Amino acid sequence: MNCRSITLLFAAIVSIITVTDLAARNVKIDTGNSSIILDAEKGKKLRHLYYGSKISQADAANIPQALGKGNVAYPDYGMITLSETAIAMTQPDGNMTLDLVVDNVSTRKDNGSDITSFILKDTYYPIVVNVNYRTWPEENVMETWVEITNNGKKNVTLTKFASGHLPIRGGDVWLTHFYGNAKNEARMESSPLEHGLKVIKNRSGVRNSRYTHSEVLLSMDGKPAEDVGRVIGAALEYNGNYLVKIDTDQSNNHYFFSGINEENSQYKLAPGETFATPPLALAWSSNGTGEISRSFHKWARKYKLANGDRERKILLNSWEGVYFKVNEKEMANMMKSISDMGGELFVMDDGWFGVKHPRNNGSAGLGDWTVDTRKLPNGIDGLIKEAKKNGISFGIWIEPEMTNTKSELYEKHPEYVIKAPNREPITGRGKTQLVLDLANPKVQDIVYNVVDTLLTKYPEIDYIKWDANMDILNHGSQYLTNDNQSHLYIEYEKGLRKVLDRIRSKYPDVTIQACSAGGGRVNYGFLPWFDEYWVSDNTDALQRIYLQWGISQFFPAIGMASHISASPNHQTHRIIPIKYRTDVAMSGRLGMEIQPDNMTAREKEQTKKAIAEYKTIRPIVQFGDLYRLLSPYDDKGVASLMYVNDNKDKAVFYWWKLRTFANDLLPLVPMDGLDPEKIYTIRELNRIDRKPLPFEGKSFSGRFLMENGLEIPYNHDLPKEEQTDWSSRVLYLETTP
Repeated sequence: MNCRSITLLFAAIVSIITVTDLAARNVKIDTGNSSIILDAEKGKKLRHLYYGSKISQADAANIPQALGKGNVAYPDYGMITLSETAIAMTQPDGNMTLDLVVDNVSTRKDNGSDITSFILKDTYYPIVVNVNYRTWPEENVMETWVEITNNGKKNVTLTKFASGHLPIRGGDVWLTHFYGNAKNEARMESSPLEHGLKVIKNRSGVRNSRYTHSEVLLSMDGKPAEDVGRVIGAALEYNGNYLVKIDTDQSNNHYFFSGINEENSQYKLAPGETFATPPLALAWSSNGTGEISRSFHKWARKYKLANGDRERKILLNSWEGVYFKVNEKEMANMMKSISDMGGELFVMDDGWFGVKHPRNNGSAGLGDWTVDTRKLPNGIDGLIKEAKKNGISFGIWIEPEMTNTKSELYEKHPEYVIKAPNREPITGRGKTQLVLDLANPKVQDIVYNVVDTLLTKYPEIDYIKWDANMDILNHGSQYLTNDNQSHLYIEYEKGLRKVLDRIRSKYPDVTIQACSAGGGRVNYGFLPWFDEYWVSDNTDALQRIYLQWGISQFFPAIGMASHISASPNHQTHRIIPIKYRTDVAMSGRLGMEIQPDNMTAREKEQTKKAIAEYKTIRPIVQFGDLYRLLSPYDDKGVASLMYVNDNKDKAVFYWWKLRTFANDLLPLVPMDGLDPEKIYTIRELNRIDRKPLPFEGKSFSGRFLMENGLEIPYNHDLPKEEQTDWSSRVLYLETTP
């Protein structure tokens, strides 16, 4: 199943699509708030005329007169070679030109959604390219992708195959993209687009959001803002290597392309074969970046995140508590602790498996998914019984796409790993880790069987943490033929999808987290099979505000695993009080990443109270609309956001102080998303102060709160010996009956 077909599994609300007679040429495709218009005259180039706020059919008919003839919608290489193109190929006779013209336009309904396809044909060679658009009108998201078919008798070689192209008129256009590294993922960076070629690309093969993201924001009216300005949000739905590029040429216009990274991935398209690119999701906003986020979040929960309509459980993960030192007693103690604090799930992380090569560190055992009974004498069954005794569910960590050279799997089948012929394999973590070659169907069966065996033998496993801690460092498949080695990255991604399809077909209800050395797999190419994602291996509360701020631009809180961790923090060594750590974790899917035995009785009691209060606000956080109020990137000393439910009768407001300076004046933060006519009563959650805030229990109109906000004290009201330089607040707003 290809990326496009994943989207076909979900129902969509029918959009308004107007396809005129081809002689009239204009084709208008609408979502709830946007229109895209293309000129589809038969025998001519498909031309992009407009993408922006939704317009009437009458205005659409006059678009060429108002805005000009537009640009080629899916530019091909060869006949005019000066500009950047979306598609290029080499024909069997060596000809490197394409000349694609409109042959037809078709529409079809699919599981409640409408798809418009523009069928383009080459004027000489037997090549057909379908340029497709699907709309999700209530969520204001559309997808575009192409299908390239070789109707000839010999292979053609695809050298360029973008999922989509969007011309953007010149002006004060800013690009926001996301970059980073392990423990510092999804850093936001915004800058004006200037002349030349801007390229964002990934070549990891496995962890495609660790260093960069394929999601971008394009702000048409200058520096991006949350609630003003025209904005395009674009997110490529692909698991593998991607390429995003924006060419700003001498015309001062911008040409946006997104798709698979073709570098070292030329694809030989066989006779009769169709190559489908992954979808590129697009959203339009006339009201700033916040509206883009809310559109993507709603779309994700409904169509793009596994089980997006179900509340996520509050869990304790064992990793930072014990690391590889898993043993039965520690697991039992941790289960009792999370149960006593009101949690609902315990997840045993790395270190539980391996017999000949026990998993005591990162250098051995991957591939040998047999319980180490020296650590767990009663096996997984014993742990599940212990979880039941404590009234919680049980989950487990796996890394099935990888192996170690110190493993029985590798000793028996060295041909199953990715490596170049005549070369020694390049290893990763622990100087022994290797990536299994998922282009190979036998390897696909092995990876599937890791999950199938666990869930068949232990059907009460409720949760799987699926990790992937290595990139494809050396190019080479021992399965693919010598003349198809350039297919490695694409075939790996296809193989992974086949495995995940099989798993989800048999086990649709198991919660699965996408983890990859932290936030390496936060991408809509992965999430249809996953319920949630691990943002980062960095659990430091202060840095998490920045990490989660970037991720929230496109991805919803329901999938954002956010954990309370130890102090000093294991990554930054920062000392942060439990109140602040908890307030940050409660802004996503609340969990814990800590050894409870190391917590004080007071910290446990405070956490127990916070978990109970999170259960009250969980529906609002996980299913509500996000409004980012004050960015940590604005350097105002405060970050703030809030969630509001659909009925606008409940909301949760978060406020985190980011710095402490003597006599510092922090800004007042007006709220957003409330009903101006409704009256909201304020209650502070996780309160540690000796006395309530002045506005505790008081009621205010939504209009007042959105125009003024509330004055938040600079520090907590605590005894002198308990004072710290940290301050945070969580306020629960509920309408008065």
